Amino acid sequence: MDRRQALRLLATGAAFQLAPHSLFAALREARALIGTQAAPRTLGSHQRATVTTMAELVLPKTETPGATEVGVSDFIDVILTEWYNDEERSRFLNGLADVDARSQALFGKNFVDCSPDQQADILAVLGEKMREDADRVRDQSRQHRGSASKLQEPEQNFYSMLRGLTLTAYYTSEAGATAELDFQIIPERYDGCAAVTAGEGAEKQ
Repeated sequence: MDRRQALRLLATGAAFQLAPHSLFAALREARALIGTQAAPRTLGSHQRATVTTMAELVLPKTETPGATEVGVSDFIDVILTEWYNDEERSRFLNGLADVDARSQALFGKNFVDCSPDQQADILAVLGEKMREDADRVRDQSRQHRGSASKLQEPEQNFYSMLRGLTLTAYYTSEAGATAELDFQIIPERYDGCAAVTAGEGAEKQ
């Protein structure tokens, strides 16, 4: 599975428990790059802080690690830099700018400087727009089924992109793969994307 195929699959919101092994193999490259970066290559310091704050609200720490602990902002920077094309990258960065524009209009300050309640209000608005966009795409699909006309893709919604990347970062981390997806750690190490073949502990069905 190449990067474009992986991004399309992630945009559908497919459950990771049901995702093909090739998706995890494709994402292994992004995970491996996180530790090699001295600094973010696409996100500026303020953009990174905004991503970190939003991701933590989407995936807060509970009995399992939250978005910040699993390096969501670093993962997103890798995807923006290595996987996204110019149009997708601009869409994401413009979406971040729009979050601050909304925050300034409502509360007179940037998103990261707002109170948790104010930040939650903004995310609620973004979530409603995400649902409206998804409904519109479904309606267009029904109306133009079989047509060659280009339809809006779900990932064009910024908040949908952010949520998808946040969950992807979590479920490809050691915490997500072991605590949530219940991957086996054999032999006593995490390698959530490694291929397992017959004779290496895999059970034949």
